[in-house]
Amino acid sequence: MIYLDHNATTSVRPEVFEAMKPFLTERWGNPSSSYAFGSSLKGVIEEARGLVATLLGASAREIVFTGSATESNNTALNAALSADPAKRHIVTSAVEHSAVLNHAIFLEKHGYSVTRLPVDRDGLLSLAGLDAAITSATAVVSLMWANNETGVLFPVADIAALCERRGVRFHCDAVQAVGKLPINLKNLPVDYLSLSAHKIGGPKGVGALFVGKSAPFVPHLHGGHQERGRRGGTENVAGIAGLGRAVELASADLPTYAATVLPLRDRLETELLARIPSAERNGHATQRLPNTTNLTFAGIESEALLLLLAQAGVCASAGSACLADSDEPSHVVRAMKPDSAASRQMVRFSLAAETTAAEVEAAVSAVVGAVGRLSR
Repeated sequence: MIYLDHNATTSVRPEVFEAMKPFLTERWGNPSSSYAFGSSLKGVIEEARGLVATLLGASAREIVFTGSATESNNTALNAALSADPAKRHIVTSAVEHSAVLNHAIFLEKHGYSVTRLPVDRDGLLSLAGLDAAITSATAVVSLMWANNETGVLFPVADIAALCERRGVRFHCDAVQAVGKLPINLKNLPVDYLSLSAHKIGGPKGVGALFVGKSAPFVPHLHGGHQERGRRGGTENVAGIAGLGRAVELASADLPTYAATVLPLRDRLETELLARIPSAERNGHATQRLPNTTNLTFAGIESEALLLLLAQAGVCASAGSACLADSDEPSHVVRAMKPDSAASRQMVRFSLAAETTAAEVEAAVSAVVGAVGRLSR
């Protein structure tokens, strides 16, 4: 198998699995218990919290563990909206993850107004457009750091500064950026930031939310006193320990990540664009993640191409894994190129540091062969 869908999920790293095992076997207590067998696990949770904070350039008290990045995104939006009930306007973009877009649809049904900012043909966002969209009724701006389908980067530092100047809360979905790009929240006026363990070699079913010291917060899940009363529910100790180890490893790998994966990504992309005349890149040439390429193959339906690639042992996708069972075209590419069929004829390839040159060459051959077969 040649796995080129790391933006969808990653394998649990062996070191992460080893870090989790004790809490799935002999150390299975409840951290909220009064006796040591359970209460000693609080230290495990706090150690992981500190590791996540270090990766983000934050303090441990600013980290809330959640069950997923989707929960983190929903929690952040609800917290910002609850801070000032009179403000009922949200600004986001047309290319956000469904965890934000579908929650925005839900909020619209409950009386909120939502502005979805457009992007240009390269997937880039206009700061002037963002500035113009913010009004006195705007409660929160929610924009991603890196797009999960194209890898295109939004100018987070500029967005954060603009929101601070306009007095609006800023939430950033950084799921695809964490572990791939340096993040230092000490230098960024971000109020909320979401991440997920399974995108960086950690387990599924655990995420985290950064909540800035001055950011308002109300729990999204009500229950016990866990997470200092910020998220009810017995803690997923094994998952949290796995997330802590995953971010520790990601932090160690970060200085060499781009230098390792970018040449392979560029080789894959260059070869496919050269050998398939109908191929076209979706997304800015340089302002994107080093591991991601999104290509349209004109006249070739995504579903048919992915089926042939799967038969050849190549794993790729036609967009977000969360929408893989939908027959809708990519909303991201459609927003970039609304006048073409590109959104139904694209494939995303997302690499990792462990991807090899041999795998890239084999993938190129498989894609060229599949496109040729379907063209005939």
